[in-house]
Amino acid sequence: MITGIHHVTAMCGDPQRNIDFYSGVLGLRLVKVNVNMDDPSTYHLYYGDMLGSPGTAMTFFPWPNAPRGVIGRGQVAATAFSVPVGSLDFWKQRLGESEQFERFGAGGLSFHDPDGMVIELIESEDARLPWEGNGVDTESAIRGFHSVTLWSDDVAQTERVITEQMGFHLLVEEGNRGRFAIGDGLPHQLVDIVDSPGLPRGRMGVGTHHHVAFRVPNDDAQAMASNALIAAGLGVTSVQERFYFRSVYFREPGHILFEIATDVPGFAADESVENLGEKLSLPPWFEPQRAQIEAALPKLKTPSGIVIP
Repeated sequence: MITGIHHVTAMCGDPQRNIDFYSGVLGLRLVKVNVNMDDPSTYHLYYGDMLGSPGTAMTFFPWPNAPRGVIGRGQVAATAFSVPVGSLDFWKQRLGESEQFERFGAGGLSFHDPDGMVIELIESEDARLPWEGNGVDTESAIRGFHSVTLWSDDVAQTERVITEQMGFHLLVEEGNRGRFAIGDGLPHQLVDIVDSPGLPRGRMGVGTHHHVAFRVPNDDAQAMASNALIAAGLGVTSVQERFYFRSVYFREPGHILFEIATDVPGFAADESVENLGEKLSLPPWFEPQRAQIEAALPKLKTPSGIVIP
């Protein structure tokens, strides 16, 4: 049913600063400028490969006036992207301040985005094609997600849910970190759970992750996954229409918000592939309110210089 990570969503402050970093520095494609479908007074920004394919899509809710969050237990603590083996020197020079590490035999870099959220780059043999733009050459470009790190508030119960109800299996352990895999265990099919009982409880806000979404191919697979979770006593929402995918949500026993999202229909549902991310895209039910929505949103400049809205 579940085949890997679909997207990761976080909260940022200034939306233009977010675009400048994730597209301008990390070189990801801005594939969709949308609104938060539960709060259309704010943007929802999506980055990824050429299509924003499942397994590559990092998304943000910009809330400039929201308080800063606290990274801690009960959250996604870090998002790791997959980069080619041998590319870390390029990234160290491009990023400036970063910390090099080795994890499960692979080299990586850890750094903070402009809002203080932890991002990692991990070297991987990854056959996915990158987005070739924004000043990062193909030999170094991000391929998509590598993994997410979870700081659970109840490690045993989080592990139980992702193995018994979601289909992951324990791949390897290193210290207080366990790596869980699904499918072939490729980049974007990996979840790390860290047992750190001394950490504070997390508090949602700017500079923290909101949720991680796991991918299923279609509505039928989503229903099967949802039913398995409900049978295990977990409170799963009804299907939420997000126009580019459909979603269900649940908070697992370690207090981390999980989503299960369909691969279809994708971000080209309302824009050509060539022009993704070049306008404010609204789902049909918000189109009658376009004038009011646009008036409430700050102006943004895309990496290609287009002003939105």
